[in-house]
Amino acid sequence: MNRYLDKFFTYLDIEKNYSRHTLVNYRIDLEEFIKFCGESPVEKTDYLLLRKFLAHLRTKSHAPRTLARKLSSLRSFFKFLQRENHIKDNPAVLLSTPKLDKKLPHFLSEKEMIQFIEAPPADKLSGKRDRAIFETLYSTGMRVSELVGLDLQDVDFIGNIIKVMGKGKKERLVPVGNKALESIREYLQERKSQSTALFLNKNGGRLTTRGVLNITQKYIAIASITNHVSPHVLRHSFATHLLNNGADLRSVQELLGHANLSTTQIYTHVTTERLKEVYDKAHPHA
Repeated sequence: MNRYLDKFFTYLDIEKNYSRHTLVNYRIDLEEFIKFCGESPVEKTDYLLLRKFLAHLRTKSHAPRTLARKLSSLRSFFKFLQRENHIKDNPAVLLSTPKLDKKLPHFLSEKEMIQFIEAPPADKLSGKRDRAIFETLYSTGMRVSELVGLDLQDVDFIGNIIKVMGKGKKERLVPVGNKALESIREYLQERKSQSTALFLNKNGGRLTTRGVLNITQKYIAIASITNHVSPHVLRHSFATHLLNNGADLRSVQELLGHANLSTTQIYTHVTTERLKEVYDKAHPHA
């Protein structure tokens, strides 16, 4: 079965443009399956064997989302094998995905967002950088992985546009506000490094996602925000605030870089919850 893995991952990387993170997870999942199967050839894999593997996974107490991802890995693999005529029938077609609870994304209020963004000191280079990071994340809604991949040439200060390389190596252009651009400009004017990367760590190298997480956690206490705050909360807040102020769902989908509208629709639940709160407070018979 191992001989088909390299072909499969070349297909995912070149043809499907899957992200590096997804490729790593899929490989872990499929290698676990191959180890479970032992010497059994891929042609002999049937629905019963897949059911046994799922039972094996459930003994490990995986979270439903992890189990769903592992099922997705198997489905993609066997669909590829059937497409390439390595197998006649796809045994993974009948596998059912566990039902996942939709978790409402956590977000900050507009007041909390201002507190958080203004927490970094404006008189230090690191503070200017951190404020520029928060302003950019909130202004564009981009993912942290997209932010740390930005180069200087990706920012159009005249057109108020940033070029982003999103999931699946899909490039998109996102509008960026004047406050974010002003913060970026102030940071770059004081920065002495000639690196092509937009945001740098203290050693002059490109900032990492872990670095942004550490920076975010640093300012939670300073901003006196008791809620859990991660860099992704800025993305959630971006989408929620847009919808609360009248933006349409399709536009928010484009801004977030979601492939499917169903992914963006989770934010409509957030705004519905807000409407319920307003109703409960304002209606005499609520």
